[in-house]
Amino acid sequence: MFDQRKIADEADVIIDGFAYIKKEEDRITIVNLNREGHAALIFPSGEVVETSMDEIELSIALGYLERAKTYMEENCAEIL
Repeated sequence: MFDQRKIADEADVIIDGFAYIKKEEDRITIVNLNREGHAALIFPSGEVVETSMDEIELSIALGYLERAKTYMEENCAEIL
């Protein structure tokens, strides 16, 4: 079951319904909180490892990535 609250609580940053979560040293998970099952696993450089998002949705999520990384760096300096 899709638990938006749990994902939001785990997120390092949430921008416009996209939760950005640093799960591993070299990867970031992006979850669309508005669409169950829509997520992407990416490298901090923006390279997509795996995704269940469509092209437009992924483009929007990646567009917010730099802003998310900035906030992640401010709040968690060791992340990136």
